[in-house]
Amino acid sequence: MPDFFPFPGLRYQVAPLDAVTAPPYDVIDEESRARLEAAHPQNAVRLILPRDVEPGDRYQRARETFEQWRADGVLRADAPHLYVYRIAFTDPGGPGVSPGETAGVARRMTGVVGALALSPPGEGSVLPHERTMPKARSDRLDLLRSVRANLDPVWGLSLSSGLSELIEPVIAAGGAAASCVDGDGVEHCLFPVTGELVERIRSAVAAAPLVIADGHHRYETALAYQEEQRAAGVDDPGADRIMMMVVELAEDQLVVRPIHRLLWGVGGALRARLAEVCDVVPAGPNTADGVRQLVADMDRTASMGLVDKDGLARLTPRLDVLGPAVAELPEPLREVDAARFDAVLDRIGAPSEIDYRNDAVTVAAMVAKGAADAAVLLRPVSVAQIDTVAEAGLRMPQKTTFFQPKPLTGLVFRSLDLG
Repeated sequence: MPDFFPFPGLRYQVAPLDAVTAPPYDVIDEESRARLEAAHPQNAVRLILPRDVEPGDRYQRARETFEQWRADGVLRADAPHLYVYRIAFTDPGGPGVSPGETAGVARRMTGVVGALALSPPGEGSVLPHERTMPKARSDRLDLLRSVRANLDPVWGLSLSSGLSELIEPVIAAGGAAASCVDGDGVEHCLFPVTGELVERIRSAVAAAPLVIADGHHRYETALAYQEEQRAAGVDDPGADRIMMMVVELAEDQLVVRPIHRLLWGVGGALRARLAEVCDVVPAGPNTADGVRQLVADMDRTASMGLVDKDGLARLTPRLDVLGPAVAELPEPLREVDAARFDAVLDRIGAPSEIDYRNDAVTVAAMVAKGAADAAVLLRPVSVAQIDTVAEAGLRMPQKTTFFQPKPLTGLVFRSLDLG
């Protein structure tokens, strides 16, 4: 079962925190990267996405930056703690709505950050739910080798009920050690845990397996680094653990969005090729309101969506054609749109390039501007589907789930050299 430990967190000693924290590396595009760099000379983006000055020196620069910030007192280590992490946000609700676009319901997500003992995914204590891409693993491994720190927490979902209730009194007592509001208006607060509650939380986490929600690449990277150190005969206890934020796997704690597919190199006959394996129902012009309506109709009709040069359409896989391919999928994956779309591509041929974005309106706007040839919109998976797939020891296709809001990079770091 999962073994979850306190650790001496490294925390910023500069203010304001919103100027030095950053979103997770994999949601930062070039424009936002430049904006974060300009926000503060000690913004965490300089660690998670360092730039080359000389060719190939970015990982060394990240290490030097991290060491300098520690030497200068920009980062200072706590005594070992677990940390309750609360995220307060407005869930806009409704299909196709971007965060902050409309007023919605106030919600909170509460987890706890600690150092999790590493174990290979699928061996009982940690259950993956998505496949990963090799390039991302390689980049994060090079960064870990150089900096020797967990710079942002992997996000795990606990199958143990009652974790949220257990840690709520920490928040009620107040006294956040760190807090800030990110660019989307989401509040992030960190509360150190002390006393006997530390062992009660550890016991709750150990009571059931964890599902990796976000951070598969970083988890696999940590395993690869652990194996490297062992193969080299290096005694490295810090490499045997990874910083993780654990949240209870419960509907009231999670917002799960789909990740849509942007396509290039599909040619002008994509809709006709899709019609060979799907029922294609035109859904009007490509407008923001039209996209929102399409996403609502997708949920109602159990279909996918298409955005191309001709506008919008609903796609319903034809089981008389795709039936054998869908039937070959493990039963828990048969209703997952990402898996169904992979079956469609196996039949009609893959595009030359695929990219992944979580916001349907933005994706459709990219197609309208000619920044992509087409897009396929997918429905989100449910918390129950995540649980079922993970318990079965299966993985969903890469980039199936987008959990939000995501924990910030910079509220707390973990050095492998400190424990």
